[in-house]
Amino acid sequence: MGSLIERVQGEVADSDERPLVLDVVDGESDVVLDALAADTRRRVFRALFDEPGTASALADDLDESVQTVHYHLSELQDADLVERVDTRYSEKGNEMAVYGPASDPIVLVGNEEFAPAVERSMTRIVGGVGLLAAASLLVQFGVERLARGTRLSGRAAEPASAVDGVAPDGTLANLLLDVVEPGLAFFLGTLVLVAALVVARR
Repeated sequence: MGSLIERVQGEVADSDERPLVLDVVDGESDVVLDALAADTRRRVFRALFDEPGTASALADDLDESVQTVHYHLSELQDADLVERVDTRYSEKGNEMAVYGPASDPIVLVGNEEFAPAVERSMTRIVGGVGLLAAASLLVQFGVERLARGTRLSGRAAEPASAVDGVAPDGTLANLLLDVVEPGLAFFLGTLVLVAALVVARR
């Protein structure tokens, strides 16, 4: 399975796809904006969107001390922007918390009357993308299994094919699988189709 599909699979498994919709005049948005005011804290937060990680891993990636990263993680947790998503163990057997974003995406709205509608829309969009990603993984898995079966059949028939001067069955399918990831093509193609339908309905 290709690297891009693996990243999609990792995001489906690891990320918390709960949208957070905040009214800019609400006190909760003040807490979030204050928590993201510090540059180092924003760097920690952005890094967690790239990949959930432990405090020590974040410290290495950001060239900061573990104590500094722990402090900023604590502040982000207090603002409900970051949460513990997993547990890992060091080589010495010490338990380490893995942190990740508590919400994704985060949306600020200027009119509190729009907030519920925006939240419902974002929930549907995020849920739809998640289902599409899962379907893309199934497509990728199914095509790879089919290609493996075709490849085995082709090898079994190879002596006869070689005599006739004909390439084994499935060569073209396997070549296409090496060039194009079916799951990724399905994912992007469906997104383009949905976008076209939305534009056409306007």
